[in-house]
Parts: sequence; structure tokens; C-alpha cells
Amino acid sequence: MHDTASGAEAGLLEVRGLAKSFGGLRAIDDCTLSVRKGTITGLIGPNGAGKTTLFNLITGFFQPDAGAVRLDGDDITGLKPNAIFDKGLCRTFQTPREHPTMSVLENLMLVASNQTGEQFWNCWFRSGAVRRQEEEIRAKAMEVLEFVDLTRLADEYAGKLSGGQKKLLELARILMTEPKIVLLDEPGAGINRTLMKRLSENIETLREERGITFLLIEHDMDLVMRLCDPVIVMSEGHKLMEGPPEKVQNDPHVLEAYLGGQYAGAADG
Repeated sequence: MHDTASGAEAGLLEVRGLAKSFGGLRAIDDCTLSVRKGTITGLIGPNGAGKTTLFNLITGFFQPDAGAVRLDGDDITGLKPNAIFDKGLCRTFQTPREHPTMSVLENLMLVASNQTGEQFWNCWFRSGAVRRQEEEIRAKAMEVLEFVDLTRLADEYAGKLSGGQKKLLELARILMTEPKIVLLDEPGAGINRTLMKRLSENIETLREERGITFLLIEHDMDLVMRLCDPVIVMSEGHKLMEGPPEKVQNDPHVLEAYLGGQYAGAADG
């Protein structure tokens, strides 16, 4: 277990008074929370608590009715997902979104931004530069695949990977960019213990060696208690409490929220 980041590193991601309704349902209700730089912060809560909706608001897939989101001091409220991605905030999904008919290696190379070859005239007038850049991108992709232990599957169609391997591929695709913070939506879902151990080790290494901050939704409490500090608990669309895993695990308000009829241990609402 790593140590919680110091106050000097406060506020890489700030959510203030965020609200979102769907019809008559208040999915996010005046939600305020902060993710400190250099942490692996867990986001837990019973089904229907609004965790995935919150992710969708932070990353621009939904527009908030009220409130604000700030990343590293910049207001990103209401920006499109690609603009938020370009600012260094990346996310994964409960169901991985690979390109199934492309190889694992091609999936990674496709992510690299600002490629010279994307401008068709460069293929005619700057073919040498295009080739050099493609070689650099390929080399970086192979390094990333080695990091997530998928090198042997580089030429395999991504659609043929197991669920756990697809989650590793999704993490690898993110690593082709230079993220400040990564939002992980149930990284442990559908993964066997061996691959989960590999994914957890990757997350810890990236935090320690590259300074990447993580915010993750997870229903596997063993994983949360082992990997995350602090842990934020959501209930009924807002933050219920925040603290170190040991405190959260034994808090009566948390137990009441889970045991009060919402928690089923599967997908988030």
C-alpha cells in the first residue's frame, strides 16, 4: 500500500457542485470531491450511486446541469471528450473499446497523435519523415506492449483477446499518450486473478515511476483496500465520505449505504 499524497500535491482533479438529472432522476446531486496528484484514489459505492455517471461528466461524455470540473487548474467543464483527452485526462470503460479487426500493435499505433502521415501530402513530399515517425511510434508501441506483457500478442487481432487481455490493451493504448490522470472504470471486472495482479502492478508502477494519477471505480473491495488510498465513497449521487481504506471499510455510514438495499456487487448505476 502506498502513502496518500501530501497536501502540497492537492487538487489535480477538482469536482465542484456537479449535478446531472435524467428526466426526473437526480443521478448526480451537488457532488464535490478532489483527487490529489500522485494518488491511486478509489471510488466506491452501492449500485445506483452515480459513479459511472460522474466519470461520464468528468470526461465530457455527458454535459452537467450545474457545477464545474477543473484539471490541473484549468476549467474543463463541458469540453468535448477529445479536448479533455488532449489535456491529459484519459479513461477506460467497463467494456473495453478496442478495434477488433486490427492487430494489437496497430491498436496502439493508431492512438499516437500528431502523426505526420495524417496529412496526405506529407506522404508525397516528406515520405522520409513519415517513415521515421512511424518507426518511432512502432518502437514506442512495442515498449508499451512489453510493459503490459502483451508482446507475444502484438500481431493478434485485438478482437480475439480475452477480457483481461483487452483491459491490459486498453491501459496500453492510454500509455501511448502522456496522461496526467487516468480514470479506470471497473478494471477488475471479468479478469482472472493472474491478469488482475499484472494490471495492479502496472498501475502502481506507473504511479511511482511516471507520476500518473489514478481514479478508479471498483466493486472488488479486496483490490480497493490493497491498491487505493484514499477511498471516496459515493451514495445517492454525492460524496458520502473519504478516507484511508481501513477507516472507510469500518465506517458505519458506509456499511449502511451498502447494506441499505442498493448493493448487488455487479455493475454501477
